Amino acid sequence: MGSKYPKSLRISLPLWALILEIVFILVFFFFTSYEQPSEKSELLKTYPAFQDINVMLVLGLAFFKASLWRYTWSSVAFNLFSLAVGVQWAIILDGFLFNFSTRKFAINIHSIIKGTMSTMVVLISSGATLGKINLVQLIVMTLLEVTAFQGTKKLMQEFLKMYEYESLMQIHIFGAYFGVAAAWRLSESELNMAKEKERRAVASNLFTALGTLFLWIFWPTFNSVLLNSPGEKEIAIYNTYYALAVSAVTAMSFSAATHSNGKISMTHVHRATLAGGVAIGVSTIIIKSPWIAMVLGFSAGTIAVIGDKYLPRFFNQVIRLHDTCGVHATFGLPALLGRLIYILLIAGHNGWTNLSETGNKILISAGYLGLPMAMGLGGGVLTGLILSFNIWKSPHEAKYFDDQAFWEFPHLAVGF
Repeated sequence: MGSKYPKSLRISLPLWALILEIVFILVFFFFTSYEQPSEKSELLKTYPAFQDINVMLVLGLAFFKASLWRYTWSSVAFNLFSLAVGVQWAIILDGFLFNFSTRKFAINIHSIIKGTMSTMVVLISSGATLGKINLVQLIVMTLLEVTAFQGTKKLMQEFLKMYEYESLMQIHIFGAYFGVAAAWRLSESELNMAKEKERRAVASNLFTALGTLFLWIFWPTFNSVLLNSPGEKEIAIYNTYYALAVSAVTAMSFSAATHSNGKISMTHVHRATLAGGVAIGVSTIIIKSPWIAMVLGFSAGTIAVIGDKYLPRFFNQVIRLHDTCGVHATFGLPALLGRLIYILLIAGHNGWTNLSETGNKILISAGYLGLPMAMGLGGGVLTGLILSFNIWKSPHEAKYFDDQAFWEFPHLAVGF
């Protein structure tokens, strides 16, 4: 039997969405324009990559989060909703922060790709809060997080002199720690009433495996789409593929090693198969040999399995943090490893003959790691605090991880 929205959501969701879309339409009307027709030939070369990224975010991350047996509809549909809201807001912010040289800023395929990639931070972090917030809260979280990430990107490019590609590759570490920080602020209860609904079923695990496959297939495009040099694109694709291949092998083999009976956990496969692609993102163009990418993929896969095996118990019992989809193990830990390897690679490339210059490079590289992580944690705590206000009418704990809190279910005929 179907259940209706609570009255508060029945009124507030359409109201918020309507007001937001009116504001977006007005901003696009007054401040944006399309690029000149003579420049649109670039679309033919870039659109296939844009399609790959859309598949990753619309299908890959949606199915990746659809592992809860009573929360599959919401996992898939809410993912699309937050992406649609976030892309519009990200394009507006990107235009005002980076491209507002005249009264209007031009929109092209690259601005849409950057907006889509920037919105990925929300799709990652919402995995930690999955099943515990409603759509109105998701709108608020999307607006706040995309704003925080665009501001962080601006700081990295202005003060740390990062290239646009490097700043956008901080998506994983920012999204993961924003998500776990927001989830920590929302996880004051013990979720005892929702434990049964948090179970994984065979069918929903297959959805998650399908999402993992989509992400695994298209991740080389994600890591290379913003690079301008054909040579850099080629190296990025090769390195990403090698890292993903090794992390996939590591995920299954190491999962068996951590089980007392030598059995493979599908959850470990979901978490660790993608770890190589996450870890190598920021370093992919400075790695000049495949064996380094393979070692990084192996290390990332191992850390992801260990993190998923042992950290949730610590998070739940010690700091009362509930990470629904394990975004910390999937994105946070591999991203941390990747940034540390990046620092070592930068130090190695500069050599140790000029210690002053090398030390300066290491400090800047450490800023690449520390700034997005600190901004993600701070922004996540603040957003979690805002989302905990009663005005949003968040779902009762008994309605956590339950599609029937939001969706009308068809009536099933009984008998003939």
